[in-house]
Amino acid sequence: MMERFRPTVLEVNLSALARNFSALAARLPAHTKTAAVVKADAYGLGAVPCAQTLLRHGADFLAVAIPEEGAELRQAGISAPILVLGAVSQEGAEAAVRWHLTQTVFEAATVAWLEAAASRAGREVDVHLKVDSGMGRIGVRGVAEAMAVCRAVQAAPHVRLTGVFTHFAASDAASLDFTRMQNARFQTVVEAVRAECPGILVHAANSATQLRCPELSYDMVRAGIAMYTRPDFPGMPDIGLGETVCWKTRAAYVKTIEAGESVGYGCAFTAEQPTRVMTLPVGYADGYHRAIGGRGWALVRGQRAPVIGRVCMDQAMLDVTGIPGAAEGDEVVLLGAQGRQTITPREMGAWCGMIDYEILLSPTGRVPRVYV
Repeated sequence: MMERFRPTVLEVNLSALARNFSALAARLPAHTKTAAVVKADAYGLGAVPCAQTLLRHGADFLAVAIPEEGAELRQAGISAPILVLGAVSQEGAEAAVRWHLTQTVFEAATVAWLEAAASRAGREVDVHLKVDSGMGRIGVRGVAEAMAVCRAVQAAPHVRLTGVFTHFAASDAASLDFTRMQNARFQTVVEAVRAECPGILVHAANSATQLRCPELSYDMVRAGIAMYTRPDFPGMPDIGLGETVCWKTRAAYVKTIEAGESVGYGCAFTAEQPTRVMTLPVGYADGYHRAIGGRGWALVRGQRAPVIGRVCMDQAMLDVTGIPGAAEGDEVVLLGAQGRQTITPREMGAWCGMIDYEILLSPTGRVPRVYV
């Protein structure tokens, strides 16, 4: 690991992650399992430590997007079932077999790749059938296509169909009509597949569905964004979800500029009066987006300070005129809580025209993850 000389870090609170997971799991029927979605490096927070925490607190499955993410978890010693949610190439099918991953399938060709790899390895590989009920990305469309893939699996002695699932496209919308339509389509396929393969695992609910439509929990839910931050889905119940990250740094320099002086590229900010300017060692190379300049806030001594001028590649500036005593070395929170103030991923996303998912994924590899 590279030595760290800069105070800019992303603190990940694993206890808060565990509390969020437990709050979600407590709402489930007794028989329903949970797949913890740790794709994209656990939404940017670190797949291995997050996965280990979630498994200790009762997760039954892990879910990733690509085989490489599953291989990373296996290399860390994680033996729990891991579902690869996305499509794979022939090389990806080889990796799914090698790392004992459960692979999503929706075409006979993928089944053939998996059978060839598993046959050479002398082992079996599990697969889950993906149903496109209205998302329009990947998946079988209707009973006929589903049965064609099921027949391909039945003809592959080393491939086992152990699950069937879909993904809801609009479960975070004000109306749930589209979600219910998707579910009706999905049920039609499930009934046909279960007639051929009884006992398979059925799952459909993402975070929004789990919170808003618990009746669609089926045999397993896939918990994602709601484990990492408190989302803002319409009509969702308050179950005590909290924030898990605190992106912080320390002030590098504080100075006073006079009225008429400017700050940053393009002279985007010009002081109208004597102004205390605090410079931070963080910029858009760290994932602190340029769009935050002139729109966003940071927390200093428990108070909000506006981000002024344009965020630079490696530095950003605050107006701390109204914060008595603000000084070089002060802790500054960019995302998360300080005192009674909190900046959430949703709020930061509003400054940048982004969603909370994008904000969690924003801190780059230059920002060390610190686990507390």
